[in-house]
Amino acid sequence: MISLVRDQVSISMLRDLAEAGFGDLVKGVVDVRLELIAIGGELHADEEALLLDEGSNQVDLWGINLYPMEFETSGWLEFDSMINVRPRQGNRTRSVEDPAIRERIVEIVGRLVR
Repeated sequence: MISLVRDQVSISMLRDLAEAGFGDLVKGVVDVRLELIAIGGELHADEEALLLDEGSNQVDLWGINLYPMEFETSGWLEFDSMINVRPRQGNRTRSVEDPAIRERIVEIVGRLVR
């Protein structure tokens, strides 16, 4: 089940989601304009669709993976999703190539995950 994180989500809830799903990771899509995250989907595209239904713009949505068991390490947030491939925006890989967007994602995730 996909959840929208507008306020905060606990790291223990992310751990539970990871264990119930992929084992070690939770997929997420961050809206860098509205400053919210969709988590818990099987595919980033499913989370993206929910955010679009909620009024997000596709250009503001970026796929990430969270590894809650590594929360205290630098590798706990990964920029890797097929929805990030968008040549028209200058992003030609599954990563998030623009350093300013990456920084914005880190800031939003840091504020919403506790």
